[in-house]
Amino acid sequence: MTMLADRPVLADTFWETTETGIWIKRLALVVAGVLALTIAAKLKVPMWPVPITMGTFAVLAIGTAYGPALGLSTILAYLAVGAFGYDVFASSSAESNGLTYMMGTTGGYLVGYVLAATALGWFARQGWDRDIKWMAVALLIGNAIIYVPGLLWLGHVLGWDKPILAWGLWPFLIGDGLKLVLAALVIPGLWKLVGDARA
Repeated sequence: MTMLADRPVLADTFWETTETGIWIKRLALVVAGVLALTIAAKLKVPMWPVPITMGTFAVLAIGTAYGPALGLSTILAYLAVGAFGYDVFASSSAESNGLTYMMGTTGGYLVGYVLAATALGWFARQGWDRDIKWMAVALLIGNAIIYVPGLLWLGHVLGWDKPILAWGLWPFLIGDGLKLVLAALVIPGLWKLVGDARA
């Protein structure tokens, strides 16, 4: 596959606007992304061995669809909303929220969200989002990027004498695998729809 820098991402293909209007478009996309992330984080799907949320799916999909800069801005806006105490995270609540929640066991995964969305946006700019195989590779890398700081922070908070992998990795791999397959099919499929619509 030929890699070309600065290829369009999905967000570039609709709502063409003037130079002034581009900021309105970007703001609208950030707001839509924060809302989508909040809904995805709260959506729990029954799964063995643990229920899964769609938060990581939304993070990776937004990074891919928005590109690195807008994807990063959206994730940072989402974290800012959460830092102000709004109940936007998977396990946050009226009693457990804000910076206190973010500095708890979930903190490293939230850092991973920032890094993964940016990485997926970069991969999309190289054209990896047009092909199922390359999209799958990008998603695997993005998922690993979420887990690395997540597990490191979990070990720091709970102590390395605890079963960190058993708590923070193994129970989620089956659900993550299904989410990655879904994203690897959906995103290139959307590109095909865009291409067919413009044909």
